[in-house]
Amino acid sequence: METQLDPSKDDLPLMANTSHMLMKHYVLDLDVDFKSQIIEGSIVLFFETGSSCRKVGSSVERACHPRSDETFKIQAFELCHIPVTNASACSSKTGYNDFAVCGKGEKDTSDKNGNHSNRAQASGISSSKKCCDIENHGSEDFLLVLDCCDLCVLKVEEVDVAAVPGIEKFTRSAKLTEGSEELGNLRNQIVHELVTLPADRWEEQLYYYTCCSQAPGCGELLFTTSTWSLEIRKAGIRIPRDFPRAIRICYKTKPEGRSVTWTTDQSGRPCVYTMGSPLNNRALFPCQEPPVAMSTWQATVRAATGFVVLMSGENSAEPIQLQEGIFSWNYYVTMPMPASTFTIAVGCWIEVKRESLATEVMTNDVISLPFSKADFRLVEGGCGHLESPCRFQNPGATSQPVIPHRVFAPWCLKDLCAEILLELIPQCLSAAHATLGTHPFSRLDVLIVPSNFSSLGMASPHIIFLSQSVLPGGSHLCGTRLCHEIAHAWFGLAIGARDWTEEWISEGFATHLEDVFWAAAQQQLPCHEAREQQELKALLRWRRLRDEVQNSEEELQVLRPKKENTGETSESGASIIKHGLKAEKIFMQVHYLKGNFLLRSLARRIGEATYFTFLRKFVQKFHGQLILSQDFLYMLLEDIPEQKGYGLSVESIFQNWLDTSGIPKPLLEESRTWKEGRLAQQVTAEVAKWIQVNRRAKKGSKRKRGQDEVAFQKEFQSKIMSRLCTALHRHLLPDQLVLLLESLLEEKTLCPRTLQCLEKTYRLQEQDAEVRHRWCELVVKHKYAAGYSAVEKFLWEDQILTRLTNQTHLKSTMGL
Repeated sequence: METQLDPSKDDLPLMANTSHMLMKHYVLDLDVDFKSQIIEGSIVLFFETGSSCRKVGSSVERACHPRSDETFKIQAFELCHIPVTNASACSSKTGYNDFAVCGKGEKDTSDKNGNHSNRAQASGISSSKKCCDIENHGSEDFLLVLDCCDLCVLKVEEVDVAAVPGIEKFTRSAKLTEGSEELGNLRNQIVHELVTLPADRWEEQLYYYTCCSQAPGCGELLFTTSTWSLEIRKAGIRIPRDFPRAIRICYKTKPEGRSVTWTTDQSGRPCVYTMGSPLNNRALFPCQEPPVAMSTWQATVRAATGFVVLMSGENSAEPIQLQEGIFSWNYYVTMPMPASTFTIAVGCWIEVKRESLATEVMTNDVISLPFSKADFRLVEGGCGHLESPCRFQNPGATSQPVIPHRVFAPWCLKDLCAEILLELIPQCLSAAHATLGTHPFSRLDVLIVPSNFSSLGMASPHIIFLSQSVLPGGSHLCGTRLCHEIAHAWFGLAIGARDWTEEWISEGFATHLEDVFWAAAQQQLPCHEAREQQELKALLRWRRLRDEVQNSEEELQVLRPKKENTGETSESGASIIKHGLKAEKIFMQVHYLKGNFLLRSLARRIGEATYFTFLRKFVQKFHGQLILSQDFLYMLLEDIPEQKGYGLSVESIFQNWLDTSGIPKPLLEESRTWKEGRLAQQVTAEVAKWIQVNRRAKKGSKRKRGQDEVAFQKEFQSKIMSRLCTALHRHLLPDQLVLLLESLLEEKTLCPRTLQCLEKTYRLQEQDAEVRHRWCELVVKHKYAAGYSAVEKFLWEDQILTRLTNQTHLKSTMGL
């Protein structure tokens, strides 16, 4: 076995040995218990040996079958329903004397390497002394390593897939005998035949996955744990080829597990959702976290009556009542994706529906763009991704501008969602389709998550989480954020980064496309006005990047921190995410901003029409695959060879944009023009007026010392300030207001009366969260006591945005 990874405290290990055994399918069978804040059940994992799997991310073409969305109306789960898990069966002790079961309140006797004796279960993971430990290199048994943390594993066993009725069709010429070795080979052959079924037999495949997941166990496996992994072995198995290809793990999560958040929604009802944190899903279920482990999954989730289970699934699940007070929800996906993209949310959500059919006409509106759509065509010669049903080969999907969608929210936000989201979603989906073509996923749920959600939004297959912070203040912030998350369907999900350190491939593209989608969604906006707004947005992002570069570690500003080693893994397939556990990295936007500016620069240099024609070709070629930066850049320069003559090369882009800290030199030159734009100049003039207002207010405060205070206040407020507020009143766009407030934040002092007039003039407390965020910073900086109630409200309702400021300072300033 290779040397154990020893990551530094600032890095995150991906321990799974994907080069030896590669995940193909997960079957989850789970119960959600809100009283104990635990998700408990089992997961069945289906593997192939690494050597027999084609490399993900290559452009080798393989037959890809078109998928009909009508076909997906068939519920494979109804053919073989998964019964309620017998929890006691999963937690029962085994015949091994040295095998221990997780127990509450037991003392932790683990050593410094994370290994446990048979009595030590405080970490929540069982172990076996027979299992080869981290430092034991003498054992010859093969060790299967899964990514896992914060889980209580109760039992691991091999699944007897040969016991499934009708499974004989997958055994070829093999004969069932009594020999254990022959039985093991037979089971492995069945799994191999099952996971390699062609795409047009996906329903049959899903049916047998379900049946196999319910098959009995045929021998428990030994296991132990380290901090980040679950290690499993079968005595006497020396090579991956002979290791069981189907195993069942009985486990339960821990309330403090970092992959899930137990909380209450805005209506005070309990709920739980996945975090999307750097840990991804390893504290939700044992898995293979490296992106190369692209797999499909299906899940049965049971929860009490009144709860709605939403998940990253292709089907719109309908609940089935199993017994009084318990409902079951079934989901599945047939497009292989990394386990990190799996998402679940359980709560008392309300589906937000249209009150009439009058607005349904909008869902079929087709948005036109100024550049050519001639390249919207079916993939020629098949797709390059793993075999699976593919929407890009389905003529019906390619011509579908708006996919079916639903909106879920807490009851108290139902009306606001109906007013804002139901109108925006079809516009944004249609704009995305007009830009990039076929939607990679057949349906979409949008969920407004609780106020403690750690982002403005998060995209997963078939579902988007949105923060409540995007709803107030009109459609601008909600629309742009929705466009950002929709863009992730193409970049981040359908096309993913082969190395997680290249976050810009996901976030840079989504930030860049957010502007393009939003401009297209606002059909009434003339092209020159859309361009002006994009330049204003570029100026704001430039200021944000400048501040981030000045106030962060240089090594965290690099888009390819592993540089020429990007994409490399150890012999087993394990790797380390550089700076993955750096606390400050979570709140940095460098991958969003620098990535966006790189793509914006390329589009400007090549020409928008040519650039977006290429981008559609790129999506057509690489959908369903994992890429590195050079895959995109090499194809760009090959498709548009004239750029090489102008000094544009992969090496120069690496040097100027991806492999160095600070602000790229090409960006320094381009940024000067943004300040000269019409919208930015309007703000500059507005700032100058407010500085003048503040000077007058200061002079008035000085005169007040020799006059009657009440008389002065009456004169000042009724004559001077009201006249100034009226003169200054101007309708500014939300981004203009952000720039205005950011500029005023640079002023050393602002008088209370200036702040009062500022708030009244622009009705700042009615604006969107980005504007109110800057207003709160002004309030705190200048100790404007009249605005403290707005800051307190903001701290509670817009928690993700308050993380960008020092909350401790805010609260201490206000005496909270």
